[in-house]
Amino acid sequence: MLQRFLPVLAMTFFICLFIVMMQFLFRYIDDLVGKGLGLAVVGELFWYAALTMVPTALPLAVLLASLMTFGNLGEHFELTAMKSAGISLIRIMRPLIIFIVLVAIGAFFFQNNVLPIAQTKMWTLLFSMKQKSPEVEIPVKSFYDEIPGMNLYVEDKDLNTGMLHDMIIYDITRGMDNARIILADSGKISFTNDRSRIFLQLYHGELFENVQNQNMGFVSRGYMPFRRESFLEKMVYIPFDANFNRLDESGMRSQYIGKNIAELTVAIDSIQQRVDSIGTVYGRDIKETSYLGVPYYATEVRNHEVVKVRRPEVKVKPGVINLDTLFAGSSPSNARSILTTALAKVKRAHDDLEFRSVVLTEEQKLMRRHDIERQKKFTLSISILLFFFIGGPLGAIIKKGGLGTPLVISIGLFIVYFIFDQAGFKMARDGRTAVWTGIWLSTMVLLPLGVIFTYKAVRDSNALDLDGYVRFFVRHLHLKGKKWRRNIKKKEVVIYTVSPQQMTDAIDAFTAAMDARIKYRNSKPLYRRVFMAVLNEDMLQQYENMIATVSYSENDDILKLLNTLPLETTDRHISLVRDVCNRIRIILNPATDNTETDPGDSNTITVNTAHDNE
Repeated sequence: MLQRFLPVLAMTFFICLFIVMMQFLFRYIDDLVGKGLGLAVVGELFWYAALTMVPTALPLAVLLASLMTFGNLGEHFELTAMKSAGISLIRIMRPLIIFIVLVAIGAFFFQNNVLPIAQTKMWTLLFSMKQKSPEVEIPVKSFYDEIPGMNLYVEDKDLNTGMLHDMIIYDITRGMDNARIILADSGKISFTNDRSRIFLQLYHGELFENVQNQNMGFVSRGYMPFRRESFLEKMVYIPFDANFNRLDESGMRSQYIGKNIAELTVAIDSIQQRVDSIGTVYGRDIKETSYLGVPYYATEVRNHEVVKVRRPEVKVKPGVINLDTLFAGSSPSNARSILTTALAKVKRAHDDLEFRSVVLTEEQKLMRRHDIERQKKFTLSISILLFFFIGGPLGAIIKKGGLGTPLVISIGLFIVYFIFDQAGFKMARDGRTAVWTGIWLSTMVLLPLGVIFTYKAVRDSNALDLDGYVRFFVRHLHLKGKKWRRNIKKKEVVIYTVSPQQMTDAIDAFTAAMDARIKYRNSKPLYRRVFMAVLNEDMLQQYENMIATVSYSENDDILKLLNTLPLETTDRHISLVRDVCNRIRIILNPATDNTETDPGDSNTITVNTAHDNE
């Protein structure tokens, strides 16, 4: 089993990792292209990015590998051979279960010890690359604005010598009022040795420059003096740092992505203590604020010391206060002044409370992000176990190997997992639900699937019997008018052999039960017969069991007759069901009498013993 599983797991892991790495590349391609970065730096970024993508790729790889492995075993009847030798599915999966448990344990230590370092280095490198200035690559017949404070236009460029022809330079590094325009017949661009400046060597041109001087009186009258210069050769230095400067990792290391479980726990406790202290201070300030000129504390002299004591509560008599009487004896200007002062006080109080709420909200959000990161240290290990117990039993049920069907099923299940995972993460991040609820939401959604598929696979249940699900929905949703047909095919592998006599006994038992039900129904008054169905739930269950038993037949005529039975069987199909049962009984036992009498119907159904084309 390990020889089958490990190569498939390695292949699927690198395929999934390649896919998520391509997604990372497409997302940040604009920040990498045109920066002149060396292969070593780009390779280092991709290495750390690959490590950070392991929590996404590994569960999907386990799901796909387990589906392919057990699907191939089922498709080539190897699972059937092992089960026929008395080996249960759990015993078959035992080596892989032990291996997956070890992988899950390793994934936990990877999440706790390796991933924080990889995330710190990756984001530090990425931010450093974003801040690096792009390489100077002057286009032809278009303006180039990647040099800060300058626009450069070149009419033609000699690729062999690097000489630029018919240049126009707009220099606004000293502000728009002191802008410079340089026209040059030709020129060349190079860097200084430390690559901190661009060196422009220009030939045969003119320079136009505004000259702003506050001492010149005519500037204030709307005039702007300028200077014109003609040159045969001119050298211009422009500050432009083209080096790649790494940022300090300490800033990123102090964030939640760069901490392990112990550090996250300490940070959460510190933030919680800070939030509690801030809330206590804010609550005390709000409680002790003076309202309507009445202070919260009163001063008393005790033992020659002035102490603050809480002022007793003022009991206000209930009644209605007419605000208009407050301004009755005041002038309009005085009333307006009072209202303006009151509104200003309310606005200051509102702004103060809003600022305090923002401070508390940010602290609580930071605490939630730390808690989310701590919970995610465990989700990778659990998701690996969960996807294995979904993929392995499901592959044993569907019995489809290769890459097609397992890939489709894996992508579908992983999309469901990813949607619930992202939804739970956002709800936990925004505080709309508890952190543990949001982070473990996807696991709680898929856990029942793992339990159901494992249970069905161990009991050799046909969990993907589409006809069974169709019958369930047709029967319980009452889908009338639908022409649902059965699709019973000859079984390729028969583990439990059913003899023709057993099939006949099943048919006889069902028809006898149906006759007894019809006789019981006919014995009731008419007003009760209207509400009594012959094929009730018990009869329908016995009816489906009879069909399941007869479906083990290898006779094509019997299987065709079974497929003529409707999925949604009601009392109006009793004659059809009885007719099909008689035909099958005759095929199984040709010596059987060819007439049957229906106790619920006075008519006699005659069955032709010859083979019918219908």
